[in-house]
Amino acid sequence: MKTIKRPNLNITVFENITTTAPCMLSFFDLIKRVSRTEATVLIRGETGTGKELAAHAVHKISPRSSGPWQAVNCATLGSDLLASELFGHVKGAFTGAIADRKGVFELANGGSLFLDEIGEMSLDVQARLLRVLQERVFTPVGATQTRSANVRLISATHKALKNEVHYGNFREDLMYRIRVVKLFLPPLRERIGDVEALCWQFIDEFNEQGYREVKQINQDAYEALNDYHWPGNIRELRNAIEGAFAMGEGDSLALDDLPPELRGEVDTFEIDESFNDPEKTNIMEALKKAKGRKGKAADLLGISRATLWRKMRELHI
Repeated sequence: MKTIKRPNLNITVFENITTTAPCMLSFFDLIKRVSRTEATVLIRGETGTGKELAAHAVHKISPRSSGPWQAVNCATLGSDLLASELFGHVKGAFTGAIADRKGVFELANGGSLFLDEIGEMSLDVQARLLRVLQERVFTPVGATQTRSANVRLISATHKALKNEVHYGNFREDLMYRIRVVKLFLPPLRERIGDVEALCWQFIDEFNEQGYREVKQINQDAYEALNDYHWPGNIRELRNAIEGAFAMGEGDSLALDDLPPELRGEVDTFEIDESFNDPEKTNIMEALKKAKGRKGKAADLLGISRATLWRKMRELHI
């Protein structure tokens, strides 16, 4: 079995973000520019792309870097709990509020606050947040006195907020407040060379745990890793490598160590016979023959991988 040993890669590490991709170097330049300012920042990116790392990079190289950093995932808390987490509460504000509690706006005073998945925030909490951004004051839950908020807001979402505004799920005035600067974090599939670079980074990480040392990647496993479309992005890649360490043995990472979707064993390309589009049918059949691996499917179709990706998007495959 042919194996791939660690290559010499031109890797850049910027505030804990590893890349070899030109698009990411351009993204880093944008972070450096916006970090000089006090502007609110909205980071758009798919799940698992590392939006919190990017937000933390904005804070780390900003004039507020010596101040506190606070982060909240808005998707994990209900409306009442999120309001308490953001603005704090006073004793007796609700059942279980046995003492005063500071919220992250107060804890982040003089620093930066990161609100992940802000598109999941309820409309009533959005109204409270808008007031903070407009007036620089907030009121803890159950309190009557306002408190000042000297905080730079950085937020992130995987959603198109304009669509959320259109459907009545997000306030238009708040959208304009939080996206003074918009940064688009590229998905892993568009980051040329980063699958390989990050694979070796994660291999190094799990090698340090001591129960297995991987020195090389089998050729078929290497091809599967690079052909996969990574809908879960970097988080999914890390999980795949961690799982491979657990499942395999020896110093070679093998195809059988990888999750079934990377081996092409999960067939997600069922053909809808009621939809008679010859081009779509041809692409889906090629994907099935290639067991989901885009590079091989493109070869079967006689087109480039980039052309295949474009056609798949156009045909909603």
